[in-house]
Amino acid sequence: MHKKNMKAKYILSGVLVAAMTVFSSCSDFFDQESDHVTFTDNMHLNDPADTIYTLTGIMAKMQALGDRTILLGEARGDLVDVTNAASSDLRDIAQFNIGDDNQYNNPRDYYAVINNCNLYIAKADTALKNNRNQNIFLKEYAAVKAYRAWTYLQLAINYGRVPFVTEPIVTKAQSDATYETKDITDICNWLVNDIAPLADQEMPGLGSFGITDSRLLYFPIYVVMGDLNLWAGNYADAAKAYYNAITNANGANTFYPIGSNGVRWISSGNWNSYNDSWRFSFSNESYNSSRELMTMIAGDSIPSDGNYSQLRNIFNSNEQNNYEVSLVPSQAIQDLSAAQVYCMVTSDGDTIYAPSNLSMLRSGDLRLMSTWTTVSNYTYNNRQIDYQSIVKHSTRNVHIYRRAMLYLRLAEALNRAGYPRFAYQILSSGVNDKVIASKVLPYCTTAADSAFVSSFSFPSTSTTGYIVADLSVPSQNYNTIGIHSRGSGWSQANKYYLMPDDSTLNATDRLNYQIDQVERMIVDEGALECAFEGTRYYDLMRVALRRNDPSFLADRVYGRRGAAHVGEMKSEIKKDLLNTNNWFLSWKGKIGL
Repeated sequence: MHKKNMKAKYILSGVLVAAMTVFSSCSDFFDQESDHVTFTDNMHLNDPADTIYTLTGIMAKMQALGDRTILLGEARGDLVDVTNAASSDLRDIAQFNIGDDNQYNNPRDYYAVINNCNLYIAKADTALKNNRNQNIFLKEYAAVKAYRAWTYLQLAINYGRVPFVTEPIVTKAQSDATYETKDITDICNWLVNDIAPLADQEMPGLGSFGITDSRLLYFPIYVVMGDLNLWAGNYADAAKAYYNAITNANGANTFYPIGSNGVRWISSGNWNSYNDSWRFSFSNESYNSSRELMTMIAGDSIPSDGNYSQLRNIFNSNEQNNYEVSLVPSQAIQDLSAAQVYCMVTSDGDTIYAPSNLSMLRSGDLRLMSTWTTVSNYTYNNRQIDYQSIVKHSTRNVHIYRRAMLYLRLAEALNRAGYPRFAYQILSSGVNDKVIASKVLPYCTTAADSAFVSSFSFPSTSTTGYIVADLSVPSQNYNTIGIHSRGSGWSQANKYYLMPDDSTLNATDRLNYQIDQVERMIVDEGALECAFEGTRYYDLMRVALRRNDPSFLADRVYGRRGAAHVGEMKSEIKKDLLNTNNWFLSWKGKIGL
């Protein structure tokens, strides 16, 4: 077997073999007493086998970040609570008491990815072309820059202010050096400029790893650009990036509608029969033009492997955890779900609303019922337990981006850019060019606003493009609904889910009122749609920082167990969450606030 081909059998093991150990040189970046630094001299990546091998090596390094991305983003929020079975490390996350020895507090894992990326970027020969004058490694180069940008964003939003290094560290002197630190905004702005020129690059063609299509292991640059701009406060740019991610998701100038999946009551008789086409998207990891899943981090297949994801065991009752889960849905998400008003439109065109006093999980929005299966007094090994299943964590892989998140963040960006009616339609009816023309453009008051809104095109015909559900045509085939309609019925007909407005205010105050209220709707929708997926804490943090209102985050986290138990939560958390410094991790006095 050729030497280059021999490497391929190692690439998914999570270990970089000796020929490329230089790519792990950052593992002791913050250990100043360590001499475990690998040196290199003039190594260049100009061979396809080496380039692909090192790219998959970076993917392997990403595996260490999978579980903590979800757990740091969920356990510190208000949508889950810890059980007595939770590890002390997980409990400390929920209580904002994360010490240096917590297994989820290890910035070196982020820098291991970053330094691998830095070295790849420095060494890849992007000028090399084939006999058709096509760049050979530019796709891989773009993918690596996206990995670096996403990883730096995770590092910054968790630690606040971090050393920012874009050159590879390959010598002892470089490891010992002191590096400039940057905050979230500075890092995001730098990275946007870095990756923007590569946004239209196609994904590398690595085929499939077993049953996993490699295209799901990449971070689309437009999506990452959207996130970076959203955190940096560049809202118009964020909206355009998310829009470009949608229109390029399946290739240039393609369609990527939100889809029609939802959880819906079938009849209004006893409100006991429903149809659920929403839950199955979470176990579907196939790659097709209508996929819900956009990006995931691959997990190992057996527990003894180093990067086996524990999310299934943390959220789901099974033999591996003795049927004792560590995280359960909080009272806050149960209350929020029950508070929604479900709207049904009958085949006769009548609008009716589900009763508010149905049994647990059946009142209000139906997505929590779809996601969360719980059985009290379940018998296991002759003992009574509370069985739980969270369908969102049913595979070995860690899901990072999906389609609904993309649309929700587009709505968030549009709202803060000054277009709350555009954002509201994404929640309510869904958008296409007809909706934009009738529901958004008439409220634009300047030529610049009209031009900006018109730059977002969601075309449709009767059979293709973005087809918004027409409730007057029950037999219509549609592929675009409001995100709120995924669990609360037909939101565009719901008199309890209207565009917020106050006509008594002057124009400026009226717009600010709309932005404020629509943002609250988006935050609630993020909880209903994306609960348990690791986004909640960061959503609350981003909005609270934007508003300069720490209570926006603090009040919700303290309210995790409901309004009656706020004092209890404050006594458990102990940290003052009105102090934004307490929102971030620190590590050995070398990183973080």
